[in-house]
Amino acid sequence: MQKRWFSNAVAGCITVAVYLLLSNIGTVWSGITQFIGYFSTVIGGAAIAYLMNPLAKLYDRKVFRRLKKDSLRWSLSVALAVTTVVLFLILILVILIPQLLESITNFVTNLGPYATSLLRKLNDFGLSFSDSNKAKLMKELLESSEDVLNKLVEYITDNFPKIISASTTAGKGVINWGIAFVISVYLLAAKTKIKAGIRKLMKATMSDKVYDDSVEFLSHCNAILNRYVICDLIDGLIIGVANAVFMAVCGMQYIGLVSVLVGVANLIPTFGPLVGAVIGTFILLMVNPIHALLFLIFTIILQTIDAVVIKPKLFGNTFGVSGLLILVALVISGKVFGIIGIIFSVPVVAIGDYVYREILIPRLELRKNEPEKDEPPQQDEEDDE
Repeated sequence: MQKRWFSNAVAGCITVAVYLLLSNIGTVWSGITQFIGYFSTVIGGAAIAYLMNPLAKLYDRKVFRRLKKDSLRWSLSVALAVTTVVLFLILILVILIPQLLESITNFVTNLGPYATSLLRKLNDFGLSFSDSNKAKLMKELLESSEDVLNKLVEYITDNFPKIISASTTAGKGVINWGIAFVISVYLLAAKTKIKAGIRKLMKATMSDKVYDDSVEFLSHCNAILNRYVICDLIDGLIIGVANAVFMAVCGMQYIGLVSVLVGVANLIPTFGPLVGAVIGTFILLMVNPIHALLFLIFTIILQTIDAVVIKPKLFGNTFGVSGLLILVALVISGKVFGIIGIIFSVPVVAIGDYVYREILIPRLELRKNEPEKDEPPQQDEEDDE
């Protein structure tokens, strides 16, 4: 290993390996994705357990704090957290899903009358059409709506086996998520033992300083991600409820459909509120243009309040990162990981910003300011004469 050719050979092998990796990055990424897919149910269970953990900790601190035995207190907290999540999901399925299906069905069925009403409203605002143009426009709108329905029926008929296969895949997905939920309950109940095992492994494989630094880093990352997820869900719920209350007061239609769309879209950073506003405005525009205008004005006011007041109160320093970094992360993570990558791009950027500011820069400055070691003085060779 001390020979000069050895380091050159290792460098050459590394160069060839990197070249092959980059040349076949698509195949490599596909293989990694397929390998991770084998553990997708367990990973999903760990993610669900992570999301339920703050709720269980809340019950542990507030509801069962008088119990002296830690294991009993945590078991009851986990049971109550799981019950809360299950009841919430049942409430969504029983109350919200039928309203959403009814709203979508009514919207598709009444597409033609909505187009007629829209033309009448535009005519009232002075945007009049000649009889020939109006008849032509109405004919195109009605024909397009009928054509969409006909195409939809034709597509279903021609692709019935594929639809059955997709339904089967969806059914398997539901079963996998059910299994993941059960796994999450076991993981959450055994959280103390799992953490203790991980700590023992880290202590056995790391020096004391590396262990302390690793624990501090992981704790900070956990705080950022935990706070972001909780605050993002609360923020989306606030926006959705406020939107539903406004639409109910104004007597608008499709309250459930539009409010759910706005609340879910608000979970997506940067572009989410814009997408929710555009979709909601388009739906209401087909029913009542006045309602669409009121909805758009209210959405602008609500999103301004959300950006200036609600989000800073909820997120605190979690959002204290560059907007350019968030935009770049949105584009890259959206391309690689899809909608999940878009949603979690902000905490990833926040963690990267923390690593850069609190770890990398201080270490580089410390290394730069370290005094250079004095070289040992060279001794003159004595003459043998």
